[in-house]
Amino acid sequence: MTIEPVAPTEGRPRRRRPAALADPRRSPGDISDPLPDIPPGGAPPRTGHAVSIAGGVAVLRAALRNVPGSPGVYRMLDRKGDALYVGKARNLKSRVQNYTHPAGLSNRLRRMVAETAVLEIVVTATEAEALLLECNLIKRLMPRYNVLLRDDKSFPFIHLTADHKFPQLTKYRGARDKDGAYFGPFASAGAVNRTLITLQKAFLLRSCSDNVFANRTRPCLLFQIKRCSAPCVGRIEPDAYAALLDQAKGFLAGHSHNVQQRLAAEMEHASEALDFEAAALIRDRIRALSLVQGHQDIHVPGIVDADVIAAYQAGGQTCVQVFFFRGAQNWGNRAYFPRHDRQLSVEEVLTAFVGQFYDNKPKPPLVLLSHPLVEQALVEEALSLGGGKRVVLAAPQRGDKKKLVDRVVLTAREALGRRLAESASQRQLLDGVASAFGLEGPLNRIEVYDNSHIQGSNPVGAMIVAGPDGLMKNAYRKFNIRGLDLPQLMPSQSEPPPSHASGAGPSLPRTRGRVSNASASVANSLPCERGRVGVGADVGTAEPVSAGGDDYAMMREVFRRRFYRALKEDPDRERGMWPDLVLIDGGQGQLTQARGIFSELGIDDVPVVAIAKGPDRNAGRERFFIPGRPSFSLEPRDPVLYFLQRLRDEAHRFAIGAHRARREKAIRGSPLDEIAGIGARRKQALLHHFGSARSVARAGIAEIERVPGISKAVAKKVYDHFHADG
Repeated sequence: MTIEPVAPTEGRPRRRRPAALADPRRSPGDISDPLPDIPPGGAPPRTGHAVSIAGGVAVLRAALRNVPGSPGVYRMLDRKGDALYVGKARNLKSRVQNYTHPAGLSNRLRRMVAETAVLEIVVTATEAEALLLECNLIKRLMPRYNVLLRDDKSFPFIHLTADHKFPQLTKYRGARDKDGAYFGPFASAGAVNRTLITLQKAFLLRSCSDNVFANRTRPCLLFQIKRCSAPCVGRIEPDAYAALLDQAKGFLAGHSHNVQQRLAAEMEHASEALDFEAAALIRDRIRALSLVQGHQDIHVPGIVDADVIAAYQAGGQTCVQVFFFRGAQNWGNRAYFPRHDRQLSVEEVLTAFVGQFYDNKPKPPLVLLSHPLVEQALVEEALSLGGGKRVVLAAPQRGDKKKLVDRVVLTAREALGRRLAESASQRQLLDGVASAFGLEGPLNRIEVYDNSHIQGSNPVGAMIVAGPDGLMKNAYRKFNIRGLDLPQLMPSQSEPPPSHASGAGPSLPRTRGRVSNASASVANSLPCERGRVGVGADVGTAEPVSAGGDDYAMMREVFRRRFYRALKEDPDRERGMWPDLVLIDGGQGQLTQARGIFSELGIDDVPVVAIAKGPDRNAGRERFFIPGRPSFSLEPRDPVLYFLQRLRDEAHRFAIGAHRARREKAIRGSPLDEIAGIGARRKQALLHHFGSARSVARAGIAEIERVPGISKAVAKKVYDHFHADG
């Protein structure tokens, strides 16, 4: 496989890409414009501030001179180098040539061609390899014009370890690189936890870690409630435990009927031997197996290991439901809502989904589909590559499998209906927020900020994000306060410069334009230390001031780091990093600090509102602070007020959780962690030798040198760390 980047010109000047068109349904330009060939070294023509389709076609025509007629993947890049589209082709030259005839393209493809500045290709041996590479690049680059599957979570598995005399039964996520048997995937943590509890009741396998196992002196509570056989203290022999393990593997592999028959025979044998206690225990194990089988509400004879993938499309959106069947058991389902152009058919969306979904997940031997895929034979061949097993894709037309697929389609339809209803309700609430605060235009991104600490220790700032689809948890951010801040802007100081107050009145100033020239100059002039420089401070000589317990200093640091990064990474506001509204959990003081940072960074078009708890911190009596307006409250039963309370409480929850995690980490930490050059092994050697970090601090250099693995230089470094004052 070779990589051949194809650029239309040499020495192409690096310029910022003009703003993209606001309405995605409009054509980017007049397709009747002449499409001249550009000479080598020439620049594609541009029209005003918008990118012309003639220029994009000229770029592709120039690139065609070096594009081969073999299978491969092509990438269209914009003027900033960001991926617009990733596609695969059996014949790259023929496919790219299709884009040079805009009259036959849809509006979506014409917009894409108009924004194309560079074409890159990757040549592959076969078209199936090209399909696999295409799916991988789409998930990695997230191009705007592709169908995008936003799937950032791995599926849990059940893992039976193989490196111990009494193997452990546990839940597992991540790369399956440890020895043992894996069973899954399960659709959710709840599904795998329920199965684990059933397996513990039915087969009495241990779930404790090897460290706990090695240090037990008496059975734990799981033995008392009949969910473990207590191999840690010798209550079961290795051969008997191995028999339980084989039964568990048979159950997970789909042989539950055989396992139940064997258990029933054992129960009869124990009863005939008058060992009624053992018979009762086996009876309880059979009941546990029957219970989990009774919960299998979807079961089709003949389906052992398979995935059922069904899609339903309405309102320009698509829901894809995936059901997992392993060992003839339903192990749960998960709904996906891939992002795509409204003009794409459900077959096209499902084809892109299947390729991206199995890019990093185990593939079953059978995948049942609700709709035939585009180039289904090619997708089937690509999924079968590398795994050693053939994958069959089928869209059943009759029989039990068709009924099963129809049921999954109904599940997808219901999930999409709920999502559309929630989106409509969420949009009404966002419009209500804009109306309450006097904002123009729709709100698509609201950021809410809060801080958490205990008397200045382990301070953490938190940012949550809400949009038309609800809380955007993949955009949440936490800021570990570094305790550094420079000249402070106290709330008693004057308001920001008049240029920011000129829009004061009944509504907040808010424009959709780009960052001002002042912002651009600030972004270029601020140092790279996360923007931790105060107004008018000298970068080289400014003295840091501790921010411990100072909520204002914490708020300044969070805002400076957040928006300095936004200025640096997205100055043209094209990547969705900029909020339409900023909410702060606080009062006038926090609002003044935020506006001070915005003034420092030259940002004058991002609305900021502070929400303060009412008297006696009563919910429902919150007061809102907006620049240029007196503080006010909303009606106690206003749905917009409830919505804002939920956003504030979510920010509060996220901030407290981040603070607790940092505090627990600090409690578990050791002073030895602060010494450069002391890793896990040397730390363990010191603690084994001295017993505690306090004893290490009291030891002399000669005594530290006697620790195995500690050289004289390292011993001196450890000693100097604890005796810095001499």
